[in-house]
Amino acid sequence: MSKKIAILATHGFEESELKSPKEYIEQQGWTAHIISPEAGTIKAWAEKDWGKEYNVDKTLDEVTASEYDALVLPGGVINPDQLRTNENALQFVKEFFQQKKPVAAICHGPQILINAEVVEGRNMTSVNSISKDLKNAGADWEDSEVIVDNGLVTSRTPKDLPAFNAKMVEEILEGKHED
Repeated sequence: MSKKIAILATHGFEESELKSPKEYIEQQGWTAHIISPEAGTIKAWAEKDWGKEYNVDKTLDEVTASEYDALVLPGGVINPDQLRTNENALQFVKEFFQQKKPVAAICHGPQILINAEVVEGRNMTSVNSISKDLKNAGADWEDSEVIVDNGLVTSRTPKDLPAFNAKMVEEILEGKHED
């Protein structure tokens, strides 16, 4: 069963939070595309310093959510801060929710979901430093390794990647999540 997953990122994404889910998706025999506002390469943040550059497969201008089975939002501090003010990125994210497709966000990644206005009434987790932001946006936040809410998978930090990846794949296999 072939699946195509979008990973939305830009410069400053936390390297492990893109690399680990991408590798896990590919281990399932699925395709993972790195989608970004800009073409070429994007540079990772690797814990305390800049990391490797990753090739962008498609730009936001070249894709729609209907082409993909699910969306992954890696964290890092810089990456979500850039994407949450990009109207094309927010529209792309909203389309996944409108189409009831699985979305997985880790660490600071849920900041993008706040600006896309899709967190109200959702059970979620994230890195602790944005817990108040999620609560203020109407999410029911708790400090847990991974939380799944009707196709939305959220986790806190790179330590949670094994649980995050497993739940992400489980939700992708389940497919669209009707209310």
